[in-house]
Amino acid sequence: MKMKILNGVICLAMIIMLGSCNDSMPAYKNPKNSVEVRVADLLDRMTLEEKVAQMQDLTFGQFTADGKLDTLKMDSVLQGMSYGSIFGARLSVDEMQQNMLILNRYMADKNRLGIPVIGEAESLHGLIHDYATIFPQAIALSSTFNPELVHRVAGTIAKEAKAVGIDQVLSPVLDLARELRWGRVEETYGEDPYLAGRMGVAYVSAFNKEGVMTTLKHFVAHGSPTGGLNLASVTGSERELRSLYLKPFQAVMREAMPYSVMNSYNSYEAIPVAASHWILDDILRGEMGFKGYITSDWGSVDMLRHFHHTAENKAEAARQAVIAGVDLEVDGDCYACLDSLVRAGGLDEKEIDKCVSRILTAKFAMELFDKDYEAVIDLSESVHTPQAVELALEAARESAILLKNNDDLLPLNKKKLRSIAVIGPNAAQVQFGDYMWTNDNKYGITPLQGIESIVGDRVKINYAQGCDIHSQNRNGFAQAVAAARSSEVAVVFVGAMSGAPGRPWPNSVSGESFDLSDIALTGVQEELIHAVKATGTPTVVVLVAGKPSAMPWVKEHCDAVIAQWYAGEQQGRAIAEILFGEVNPSGKLNVSFPQSVGHLPVYYNYYPTDKGFYKKPGSLDNPGRDYVFSSPEPVWAFGHGLSYTTFSYELMKISTKHLVADDVCEVTVTVTNTGQRDGKEVVQLYVNDLVSSVVTPVKELKRFEKVFIPAGERREITFTLPIRELALWNAQMEEVVEPGDFELQVGSASDDIRLRDTITVR
Repeated sequence: MKMKILNGVICLAMIIMLGSCNDSMPAYKNPKNSVEVRVADLLDRMTLEEKVAQMQDLTFGQFTADGKLDTLKMDSVLQGMSYGSIFGARLSVDEMQQNMLILNRYMADKNRLGIPVIGEAESLHGLIHDYATIFPQAIALSSTFNPELVHRVAGTIAKEAKAVGIDQVLSPVLDLARELRWGRVEETYGEDPYLAGRMGVAYVSAFNKEGVMTTLKHFVAHGSPTGGLNLASVTGSERELRSLYLKPFQAVMREAMPYSVMNSYNSYEAIPVAASHWILDDILRGEMGFKGYITSDWGSVDMLRHFHHTAENKAEAARQAVIAGVDLEVDGDCYACLDSLVRAGGLDEKEIDKCVSRILTAKFAMELFDKDYEAVIDLSESVHTPQAVELALEAARESAILLKNNDDLLPLNKKKLRSIAVIGPNAAQVQFGDYMWTNDNKYGITPLQGIESIVGDRVKINYAQGCDIHSQNRNGFAQAVAAARSSEVAVVFVGAMSGAPGRPWPNSVSGESFDLSDIALTGVQEELIHAVKATGTPTVVVLVAGKPSAMPWVKEHCDAVIAQWYAGEQQGRAIAEILFGEVNPSGKLNVSFPQSVGHLPVYYNYYPTDKGFYKKPGSLDNPGRDYVFSSPEPVWAFGHGLSYTTFSYELMKISTKHLVADDVCEVTVTVTNTGQRDGKEVVQLYVNDLVSSVVTPVKELKRFEKVFIPAGERREITFTLPIRELALWNAQMEEVVEPGDFELQVGSASDDIRLRDTITVR
């Protein structure tokens, strides 16, 4: 009996002690509690004003001067209030680090509840903050066809972000490059949903490992704007939405769940995505299981009022976006109306609670409340390290695509070559692409510098700019022609210069908000190539750009062609190593090249009806049909990319040819390096549904693997393909695997299929 009483006293004492602990430490501050408990406890303590503030963003520009934070001004602006996120454009890594430390110390000391603010940054191919490592642009990372390499690049960017104090990056872009006039093609991973998904998984999983949030964007269908104009509407069926645009996002959600998604600017089938409950809530959250928060793209909530005209005023724009599921408004003041909207009965506070709980969930899950904001990481040991620079070089080497190489002109032999002409507007200028902190030669290696470092004094270099990127000025042609005539070979570097709204480099012809009505080489660049080629000097053309240009003449007449998507700070060194054979090119096209703007769209996974019926394409001298004076074919197709060696494909084996929907098929092929050089080949597996209840593409990429094969050796590659991945959306909009025959195609490109066989699904 005494023992029972004693036990009762002890239990009561423990309850009292726990109660006092809870009084001194609210549940939301206790890291031992679950995220759900912490969110619920904090939300219950917040006023409506505090909740609404969490749904809005800040920029350091509101209280900084020359990059330095003015604490008095910050206090006068914030007055102790915490917000959802903060963005620090045009700051160096040092300035961003210091400002984030000061801001979150302020929140810990001055905010009533001690709620931290998410530090955000752009990071498509490196942090956008000054002095961070500049990696190849997203389109270039994808053309490596090497997810493991992209994973390492993303992990390095994540480490730099973490050191700077950044909690969340506004990357990756999972839009599909289906409209090549669009200036933002370079930000994507290309035209194919499977490839984009693999690159997205590689990128996001690397950031997850480092404890830095990613933001998938732009959800959804942003890459097919009408007329190629950024932000323009997208027209498409639900089948197209599900069969194409959602697939990369689904892959990432399934394998590397992120904490944030950004809605796209565009409307889809006349409904602005920022106001689409069906897209953002039913599909993204309901079907795809997304548990994080949705952030608006810059100003996209207010665009419901002044751009899409579906809202009469800012309060109505805010209401539409909140109901649709947009949790955090960025670069706008519509959500400032939410307080009064709720108080007036125009919006239930429960809708606010949903949004805020999702933002707080991300903050707790990423341990922002438990961070040591007194700790400062030495940036000299964490940002732009020798290891990061070497990785940028490795990515640049693997991203370049050898498109043509007549009579093995490349690689050049520096021991035999006496003179080389280096010509063109991109020969002596770095091109980093949009969403980068600089385009200054001080921070990278130009092609001219790379070639100089390779050949030294052994080869005479005759340099001429020839023309600029954009204008009609031909004054430099004579010097370029003279350089070509006095050289044994000419290498002409043409292409583009990209800018973005925050960093609009002079004379930009590509990048965000820089769209084109024509995709021929801009200015007089092609005329320059004509003039150089007319000298009779063997001519190599290197396209330095973020997307394809229409270059049928170049393909027909020039001796060798390389596409080097913006390759980062080591661009010049990488291209020089490739030109002179120190590196064997291994990149593959992730975007097809059209013959002209009139040949768009040009993606490889078209419907069987979409390349003509008569199959009698014409020419200028011999008119035909499909088209009268042309053919609908690309100049170079998706997956294309040559090597300085050759590869043969043989012995295609399929584990079983008769399967059901729940089965897994194994496809094995043997690839042999039949040339004289070691090389890497991207082995590609495509599938064609031979007969289906709805029209399906002529082929779809389902697997790929990049494999290194020494000269004379062979490798066996096995692809594992779940039959569930052969599903389509039928006439009733049901996702089903239909019975029938499927042709499996293995090859070196979408238009270079080496092996075929058929499986039957029962």
